[in-house]
Amino acid sequence: MKIAIVCYPTFGGSGVVATELGTELARRGHEIHFITYKQPVRLELLANHIHFHEVHVPEYPLFKYQPYELALSSKLVDVVKLHKIEVLHVHYAIPHAYAGYMAKKMLEEEGFTLPMVTTLHGTDITLVGNHPFYKPAVTFSINKSDVVTSVSQSLKEDTLRLFDIRTPIEVVPNFINLEKHLQSEYSECQREIMADEDEFIVTHVSNFRKVKRIDDVVKVFYEIQKKLPAKLIMVGEGPEKEVAEDTCHELGIEEKVIFLGNSDEVYKILCFTDLFLLPSEKESFGLAALEAMACGVPVISTNTGGLPEVNQQGVSGYLSKVGDVDDMTQNALKILSDKTTLENFKKQARKTASQFDIHKIVPVYEKLYIQSINNLNSK
Repeated sequence: MKIAIVCYPTFGGSGVVATELGTELARRGHEIHFITYKQPVRLELLANHIHFHEVHVPEYPLFKYQPYELALSSKLVDVVKLHKIEVLHVHYAIPHAYAGYMAKKMLEEEGFTLPMVTTLHGTDITLVGNHPFYKPAVTFSINKSDVVTSVSQSLKEDTLRLFDIRTPIEVVPNFINLEKHLQSEYSECQREIMADEDEFIVTHVSNFRKVKRIDDVVKVFYEIQKKLPAKLIMVGEGPEKEVAEDTCHELGIEEKVIFLGNSDEVYKILCFTDLFLLPSEKESFGLAALEAMACGVPVISTNTGGLPEVNQQGVSGYLSKVGDVDDMTQNALKILSDKTTLENFKKQARKTASQFDIHKIVPVYEKLYIQSINNLNSK
């Protein structure tokens, strides 16, 4: 199949999933065309089966905000016609599903038919998409999609609760490429760059927004390091990073916390991590937790959104109520205080992650693509 994928090309979960999906589809022989405003950060290889088309938005002084949706729609039309695209897969409802629908209607005027698969990832539904300014357009875009998927059962339920949706929603969870998470890829000596031999490594990866509750990450680590020698590795950039740095200074633990910013070496960092913290206010899935588990890292998380569908209580880690720093701390110490317990959790985390292996999930998308094409042809 010839498949066009539209996504945000950033470090966020939806962009990572879309890129990994396209890369795996290309390995399976499909022709993949990424269409976005810059090359996705996880797109490592441009080959015969993988193509990237940049969306240019010309600046014009009349516009306070440049109309990306219009440029994207026009680019989609051009790519579909030039490369004879068979399926359009848009990740994130805003503005991709809306732009995709407009492209479909323009193509119909020229005799082209194209099914659109829309994958809902979370913020596009629970936060931005539910805003009164966007809600009618989001509802319309979802209902005009030929196939709609959500990355968790929790997100599906949120979507049906918040929007008047008439199109069936299929739950297709996010996935992980376990082959990329083999710990044997890295040597033990590299661990010494991050921590001393007797120190545990605790890690957090996110976009450092309020919803991630970065203060809780620091507070939990502060309590951990009182009991056990440990270092905290903070990976990512965002508006709460400076606040977290200030909190570390106030608590006198700045020398035990390393802020790395955005990194293309997350797998290497996780490889040497002993515990992962994700105390978010809301997570539609929790891809960061899954990536940690795939590296054999147990997870201390909240029990919100889709996290209980990923992190299994007492198996791959522990779940706590949002904001319950004491419970998260106690759970963390349960895992770290005993070597045998830690090793068991590491094995169980990796085993749990294997349920979301890319080779199990991608065929589900392939079936949905074929279904969307057949449904459109039968009309």
